[in-house]
This record gives sequence, C-alpha cells and structure tokens, in this order.
Amino acid sequence: MCRWWKCVTIGILALLTLCFSSPAQDPGKEQASALPSSPPSSPAIPIAFLDSLTRLPGNISALPASPPIPAANPQTPAKIALGKMLFFDTRLSRDGSLSCASCHDPAKHFSDMRPRAIGIRHTVLGRRTPSVLNAAYNPLQFWDGRANSLEKQAAEPILSSHEMAVPDENWLVNRLRQIPNYNRQFTQAFGGPISFVRITSAIAAFERTLITPDSPFDLYIRGAKNALTIQQKRGLILFFGKASCSQCHNGPNFTDNKFHSLGRLSGEDKTQDLGRYTISKKLADRGAFKTPSLRNVVDHTPYMHDGSIATLSEVIAFYNRGGGDGKKSDLIHPLNLTANEQEDLLSFLRSLTGTQPKVEGSGSPRQ
Repeated sequence: MCRWWKCVTIGILALLTLCFSSPAQDPGKEQASALPSSPPSSPAIPIAFLDSLTRLPGNISALPASPPIPAANPQTPAKIALGKMLFFDTRLSRDGSLSCASCHDPAKHFSDMRPRAIGIRHTVLGRRTPSVLNAAYNPLQFWDGRANSLEKQAAEPILSSHEMAVPDENWLVNRLRQIPNYNRQFTQAFGGPISFVRITSAIAAFERTLITPDSPFDLYIRGAKNALTIQQKRGLILFFGKASCSQCHNGPNFTDNKFHSLGRLSGEDKTQDLGRYTISKKLADRGAFKTPSLRNVVDHTPYMHDGSIATLSEVIAFYNRGGGDGKKSDLIHPLNLTANEQEDLLSFLRSLTGTQPKVEGSGSPRQ
C-alpha cells in the first residue's frame, strides 16, 4: 500500500488530467505528455489547481465564526462578563496567588510560554499549558482528554492540589459569597445565587469568546485566493500531501482530537508521562497525547506536551526524521522533506494565525 500522501497526490493528478482534457484529445496520450516535468522543489500539484479546489483533504476548512454552544450553558453578555471577572480573579486559588489568567495569559497568547506549567507555591507541573484560544471547538480538553467540556476544564485546575488548590467546591462558593458585587453579578447572569457549577459555567462562557476565525488561511479557503503567498500554497500542498500533517491535524481546528504517541522526545525524563493511558487504561494509549490545534501555532511556543522543543522549525525537523525513538503511532514515519519544503511548510503554518481577541483588564469585583 502506498503512503497516504502519495495516494492523495496520484488521485489529484489523475483528476487534474481529466479536468484539463478536451474531448478531441486522448487524455492518456497528448494531454498527459503536455504536463511539464516538475523539478524536485515544485509542488506536487499546480498552484492553479489548488486554488480551484473548494474542499481540501482531511476536511481542512475555515474556522466557523462561532463555536458549539451547549444547551445547558447558553451564551449571554452578563454571563460572559462574569466569566471574564472570574478568569482574572486570584481569589479562585487557595492562597490568592493564581488566577486562570496566570497560566492562560492574554499577553502570552492565552498560555504561559513555559515548557511546563507552574502551579501553587511555584510547583512545576508535568505538562505544558495549552492555549485556550479556539479550545471551544474541541470536544476534549487537556493533553490526556480527561475533560469533555470547557466547564469541566475550568473546574480541574481550581480543585487540583498542585494548581489552584481550592480545598473543595463549597469552600470557594463561600469565599465568593462574601463579595457583594459577585452576588449581584451571579444573580444577574444566572438568576440565582453563586454555585460551583455556575462559576465554571461562566468561565466556560468567557472562554468560548476566545476564537481566531480570520487567519490568512481562513480568508483563502473562503475565496480570497491572494490571502496566501505562493510559498504558503506550496506548504499547504505539502501539509495534506507529502508531509502527511493532515492525517492528525485535520478539520477546521486542525486537530483530530485523538491521541497519538510520537516516540520518545529528547527532553523527556526517565519517568515517562503515560498520557492518555492514565484515563483510558488501554495499553495502546501509553505515551499518547491529544493532537493540539495548529491555529496560531507560531505563537504557542514551546512545543509538545512537555515543552521539550523550542521552535516550530525544530518540530518540523522532528517529524521529518520520523519522530522519536521507541513506540509510536503507525502514522509517524520519515517524511523526506527537503530544506526548501520544510521552509514552505513553516510558511503555511504561519498563515494559520488569526487576530487574537482583545481582553483588557480583569474587571474582578474587589468588594
């Protein structure tokens, strides 16, 4: 069986040949012989044909303007405003030292740009902080997928003994009920008193506003064919072709929301993080982590679940040599990309950067 990218390329070239054939010609002779021979650095399919496509392999597409909204937690302006207050309020941590924004800092693209997150009492955690930008489109949260909603994602760090270290739900509810402005805000947003479910619902509602649906790629796929440069278009062809990126980074948010092992990373310590296995208990999930979204990926340094790769160029080189040593997904294999092709792919990844929503000030009530 041929590699996936070879099959795609062969299929597209066959379709291209049929589309450009005239009834008076034999597509197996004159038209096929008219196709120019491409130098090694040329894209697998012509740029003009790429521009004519209305659908791309892997359902790679524009990001919807609005993420899915659960029926149990509809968006309202009052709820979103309350969620923003809570997101920035350090009183959601036991010692008042951390807020959600301490790790998901707007000035750092809603992450912390550290190899590994820092919890309460300066505890170094085991994994890198994922950005919450566009997380609203993903059905599973965290590197191991242990939360199936933003509401559950918001609750986990608050109650974790290594992160915000709140003793229990009632402890936090009682603390916030001592703040008159919060009592008024919760009544306005929910029509009732403060509860832990309402705390996490408000934070999730705010996080659902943190989206970037206007990248150059989005403009391109919606019809503005000049939104991408020629180099970025060559990179896009590599992305769903020779480089095989779209096998895992697919769909509008450039993730399959599945779990894959990449082999041993260079920075991993001897105590291997078991990843998804800690949730599923399936041997096949040992060392497997959720595919991250590639949207705004150039801003989300460093990379991998443990922050062990510093730059995006190094990530591409890692995949190009077939990932790390040891057990890994069958989808990981040497790509044999040339230096120019790696630059083209990097250029395309830059085109996935949309405008970050402006979030100014905490707005948290202090009394």
